[in-house]
Amino acid sequence: MSEEIRIVNPLDNPHWDDLILSNPASSFFHSAAWARVLVESYGYKPLYFASFSSERLCALLPVMEVNSSLTGNKGVSLPFTDYSNPIIDGAVQPQVFLNRALEHGRQRRWKYLELRAANLFLPSTPPSLTYIGHTLDLNGTLDRIYSRFRGSTRRNVKKALREGVEINIGTSPDFVKEFYRLNCLTRREHGLPPQPYEFFKSIHRHVLLKGLGSVILASYRGKPIAGSVFFHFGRKALYKYGASDHTHQWLRANNLVMWEGIKAYAEKGYESICFGRTEMENQGLLQFKSGWGTSEHLIRYYRYDFGRQTFVRTSSKVTGFHNKIFKKMPLLLLKKLGNVLYRHMG
Repeated sequence: MSEEIRIVNPLDNPHWDDLILSNPASSFFHSAAWARVLVESYGYKPLYFASFSSERLCALLPVMEVNSSLTGNKGVSLPFTDYSNPIIDGAVQPQVFLNRALEHGRQRRWKYLELRAANLFLPSTPPSLTYIGHTLDLNGTLDRIYSRFRGSTRRNVKKALREGVEINIGTSPDFVKEFYRLNCLTRREHGLPPQPYEFFKSIHRHVLLKGLGSVILASYRGKPIAGSVFFHFGRKALYKYGASDHTHQWLRANNLVMWEGIKAYAEKGYESICFGRTEMENQGLLQFKSGWGTSEHLIRYYRYDFGRQTFVRTSSKVTGFHNKIFKKMPLLLLKKLGNVLYRHMG
């Protein structure tokens, strides 16, 4: 079986997305567009472990090699990705497939291999981290979808409309620029540096302009105050990024942005929207996502430490004294810090 497992680069195959879409377990994160964003933005090396039968994709474990002088060299499936489920059919032995990836990691002297949502590979192994995922079923009428929202969620949508919040959906550079501005404000509010602007420009080139996503902005009196970035692939949509100006939080613009995104995808016949991952301790965000009538599931991460030769537990906490420093930093300095750090944080 090991001889049949090949390491491929999805960017070398013009038919990659067709291969992926033929499998119902596929998601946007398996797409060539997402691979191109990660490679172009951070210089990662794609190492997608794949098995084929008569040109049909039987199994896939997408990995990016992250070479870092700060955090060490590692394999991640995939960086800055909420989940990256392996694609495995019944003819493939998951353990043999995983062993091939571990063998390559030893050869490349990785510090660790991180697998995001690899339950098929490791059904009895304790995860290193566990997150909550939320998915909204878009089947049915808009009225039925809306009726499943929590009462407070519906009231927040109505409040934003009553206060005159306006919605615009687009893919132009101006939309990306406005979202980036809001994202910088939000990241600083959380005590974290923002992603590099080049990352969002890459999303614009390889995702939005390819018809695989959009930006939704909410404006109040002509000024954008909240926004989200959505991706889609096949019949599945994904809420990837959200940001807002907290001084206008009372308008509940984030709720209206989400409702407009749900309406847009439901009307186009998409079957679901995934709300990404959420830390278990982030009760505010968990409440926000559960208020849309979503179903919850666990997203388990696994980390194999090559030095200790075993899977290990880790911590998802990003809070500490540094957050207080970041909150007080001038935004320009915080942006520069993000430009330096993010490629090491994958």
